[in-house]
Amino acid sequence: MGVVSLSQGTRPDDLARGLASVLAQTGVTLDVIVVGNAWTPAGLPRGVRSLALPENVGIPAGRNRGAAEVSGDYVFFLDDDASIPSPTFLRDAITLIEADPSIGLLQPRVVDPSGVENPRRWIPRIRKGDPEHSSNVFSVWEGATLLPRAVFDATGGWADPFFYAHEGIELAWRVWDTGHRVFYAGDLVANHPAIEPTRHSYYYRLNARNRVWLAKRNLPWILVPIYVGSWTGIQLLRWARRPQALKAWFGGWVAGWRENPGGRRGIRWVTVWRMTRAGRPPLV
Repeated sequence: MGVVSLSQGTRPDDLARGLASVLAQTGVTLDVIVVGNAWTPAGLPRGVRSLALPENVGIPAGRNRGAAEVSGDYVFFLDDDASIPSPTFLRDAITLIEADPSIGLLQPRVVDPSGVENPRRWIPRIRKGDPEHSSNVFSVWEGATLLPRAVFDATGGWADPFFYAHEGIELAWRVWDTGHRVFYAGDLVANHPAIEPTRHSYYYRLNARNRVWLAKRNLPWILVPIYVGSWTGIQLLRWARRPQALKAWFGGWVAGWRENPGGRRGIRWVTVWRMTRAGRPPLV
């Protein structure tokens, strides 16, 4: 199994914790790499390789660079501030997929190990419900994701041009387009601190730009304005009392329409129908 951890070298303790949790896994053969995004990884544990990128290419592109360097029938992506507390996590996840080969991507339940309240956004469902309840999903929290290598390759990988935000939605849609489904496994756990994504200065702009790009790159053209329009309405309601956030968001919204999203590979209408039957059409 290939394992990819992407890091800028700014969280050495968290990175060490995450790598230790990977190396503690039992019942699997690992090929682990740390991708340094504008950083040369140093001080890594024995058995962990490194790939230094001269500049920060963004999160999805960095993950793709790492995936190209590891081997195995599965590929697991783990953020540098995430960890997997159970030493049988990877074996259990693979057992689940092998028992049901229709699963093309698996996201575990995410828990802050300090005991603070877990953000509901970590449950990638509209109706959040019980976080321990497993279900099909149509987007993923990207910090701990496992895919069969053949499925990952068939999707074309993470969306390189996105840099940050919504790459988990595109990857999920493209997994559905391969004929597989995306699965939230509520009985498997990954740890991650409960940090707000708005800590990134570029959050609002890229959130909007990539939402438009997501539609332009993936949806049948007739659905593009419906999808973007629905999310524009949601953001207007969500941030109505935050004019600075809305200003940054709409700056990204305009850029999304003006700028090239890096190519297009629309999902099929049969995929739209499968997603709709499974619980969520790609409209909201």
